[in-house]
Amino acid sequence: MATLRALECLVAVLDTGSVTKAAATLHLSQPALSHQLAGLEREIGTPLLERLPRGVRPTTAGRAIADDARTAIAAAERVLTVGQSVAQGAEGHLRIACAVSMTAALLAPVLRTWYRRRPGITFTLTELTSADALADLVESGRADLAIGPRPTQWNGSTDLVGIEEVVAAMVPRHPLARTDSVSFAEITQYRTVGYHPDNGLDAWLTEVAARERVVLSPVMRTRQTTTAAELAAAGLGIALVPTTALPSGYAGSIRRLDPPLTRDIVVLTPSTGDPVVRAFINDLTRRGLPTPKPIATKLADRPT
Repeated sequence: MATLRALECLVAVLDTGSVTKAAATLHLSQPALSHQLAGLEREIGTPLLERLPRGVRPTTAGRAIADDARTAIAAAERVLTVGQSVAQGAEGHLRIACAVSMTAALLAPVLRTWYRRRPGITFTLTELTSADALADLVESGRADLAIGPRPTQWNGSTDLVGIEEVVAAMVPRHPLARTDSVSFAEITQYRTVGYHPDNGLDAWLTEVAARERVVLSPVMRTRQTTTAAELAAAGLGIALVPTTALPSGYAGSIRRLDPPLTRDIVVLTPSTGDPVVRAFINDLTRRGLPTPKPIATKLADRPT
């Protein structure tokens, strides 16, 4: 296969019309340049240059491959330019998998900053409701990183973003809204809004309830945590909701659980060697897990 150096030699000779000038342009000796050209001609099987008393000119074959040779050189230069730009974090494409409830509260602010500061970086976003499904996307090579709760199994790199609290959301007139905090046992005395088995919260909350020796029996289920919170605010039942799923200005009442229930929010990657991925993770962990001010106020308020 023709080497890039041989193509560079050919194009330099065609551009300068002289082996001597081409060698000087490429900082090669004339014998070295002639050796490259001879090897290229042997591989192609025909002369590419016609030697004249003063300079050289391309043969029919030389003219035929000239454009492709220039394209190949330009492509190689583009490979270096893009590679260097990506290494500096200025260009590239990130495939992000994210828990649905994390997109607005955690991911969107970081993406907004990157769009402003690193316009050469593009993104693909996949949203899921299962931590294990998020981990599978990264493990299978379909995502560069995943943001969400800890999966049940993971052998790659893990960075902690923050610790998220799960709270009880309900309509403000609910009897439990008059208490400081609520237990699983108290919640089971009322209607609840649960999650579809596709959402990893369903299995996790079932396990937590089992440890508390109670059983959650939702009157309805949804795949989305934000939907569960809104259904609770509408009076359809109590929903156990991560704080990231609660919108600013949430209309329902929020009560902490007794004992408190929390989960780690992490970033999963197969490794930490990719400079663009590492820079993105650093920004995520530096920002941490936000709690919107209205939500923090509601959690801190003592009911009357």
